Amino acid sequence: MSLKHNIGANYISQVYVALTGILMLPLYIEYMGAEAYGLVGFFTMLQAWFGLLDLGLTPTIGRETARYHGGVMSALVYRQLYRALSLIFVIIAVTGGSILFLLSDRIATHWLTAETLPLSAIISAVQIMAVSVALRWMCGLYRGVVTGSERLVWLSAFNVLIATLRFIIVLPVMWYLGFTPLVFFVHQLVVALIEFGGLWLKSASLLPQAKRLEQAIGWSFTPVRPVLKFALTIAFTSAVWVLVTQTDKLVLSGILPLAEYGYFTLAALVASGIVVVSGPVSSAIMPRMAKLHAEDNSTELLQVYCNATQLVSIVAGTAAITLSLCSEPLLFAWTGDKALTEKAAPILVLYSIGNGFLSMAAFSYYLQYAKGNLRYHLIGNAVMVVTLIPGIIFAASYYGAIGAGYVWLTVNGLFFFAWVAYVHHKIEPGLHWRWLQNDILAVVIPPICLACALTMINFETEARLESVMYTSIFGSVILICSLLSSKNIRYRVAKYLKLRLRYEKFIR
Repeated sequence: MSLKHNIGANYISQVYVALTGILMLPLYIEYMGAEAYGLVGFFTMLQAWFGLLDLGLTPTIGRETARYHGGVMSALVYRQLYRALSLIFVIIAVTGGSILFLLSDRIATHWLTAETLPLSAIISAVQIMAVSVALRWMCGLYRGVVTGSERLVWLSAFNVLIATLRFIIVLPVMWYLGFTPLVFFVHQLVVALIEFGGLWLKSASLLPQAKRLEQAIGWSFTPVRPVLKFALTIAFTSAVWVLVTQTDKLVLSGILPLAEYGYFTLAALVASGIVVVSGPVSSAIMPRMAKLHAEDNSTELLQVYCNATQLVSIVAGTAAITLSLCSEPLLFAWTGDKALTEKAAPILVLYSIGNGFLSMAAFSYYLQYAKGNLRYHLIGNAVMVVTLIPGIIFAASYYGAIGAGYVWLTVNGLFFFAWVAYVHHKIEPGLHWRWLQNDILAVVIPPICLACALTMINFETEARLESVMYTSIFGSVILICSLLSSKNIRYRVAKYLKLRLRYEKFIR
């Protein structure tokens, strides 16, 4: 399968999975209640924290699978590595899942705070979560094999199927059996089993068959040793990312009542769309920039870097401006619940602006990745962790979700304005101010000014359709303004119009 088809299929599946999860969320809250949805948010957060146990093994098996298919590794060594990693995955999954299962009573009684849900229902839900999280984490091994084998079209279709079962089919199931946490999480467990079985069967079909090997596979951890350095490097950066993005959710799950935690989860999920929309850009430019650096083509490398920055400034900037300044009509149009909107909108504003900073600050990492030097990335993230975690714990303890939101915005803003400037100064002197002024500020300041002017128009309505129209028009106007503020877009439009005029003169 071609790279073009793989990228297209992967992008479509990611958009589908993200949109299904977001669009179905109001229905969960409406039918299950805010407290029950708080448990769903807790489940999502547990899956992210379980990723700390990955230790870089998932990207490692993907990389080694690609190396095997590239002829660098023999079939015997590859199968030995796969068997060793499989054993590690099973041990970690069983250990982590068992600990979470055994702690379910304490989590329900001493961590989560419920007012209406029965304690027995919460304990049962956490126990089912433990098994589901362990199963879904095990799927990482098989996903690595499928990804490394470049079967991304199949994987994308399978992801769409699993997302449909997980987010959409759960509603008719609950409609028939009851809108309770027990029914919801049993359904998620069944879907996790289907996901596990499907990925296991597919990965097994892609492995070299044992009977064709020159000797028995055996049991040994020796094949793991050569890949440990790569795995541990990935593990550290992944762990830092989990700490940065999930600490607030962990802390708030133990501080807020489940109903309020559900409102917080809703706002944080919507705001995360800002990071999601910039993801495809980073996936495309990182290998290209690394290639250009290897070719010692710094001029084109920086051109790609600046052009991509303008693109993300347009996309993520538009999303951040729209979500922060249209938080109330957007949430009301989405949920139809005024009370929920009033509680979630202030949180959405803070997390939207913070995630806007985060999307732009990520570019310093892309440049470091291309140059093969992640030293400043590791230092910056370590500083961010030791600043962010205590700040969120303190602010959330005294001011709840709003306090955590202010800390998230402040730390990401400081990281963007201070640390990114320092990194640019160290690895590409003379770049930062040109990059900041031409590729970010010039693109986002005009739409920010326009958006502030538009908010002076007093808009209040009790109709969801009017809220949808207002938010859509607002976002479209901001997007157009962002596009016209980009030097690259203006150049491309002018070039197109010039060629069009020449063509019309020619045919006359």
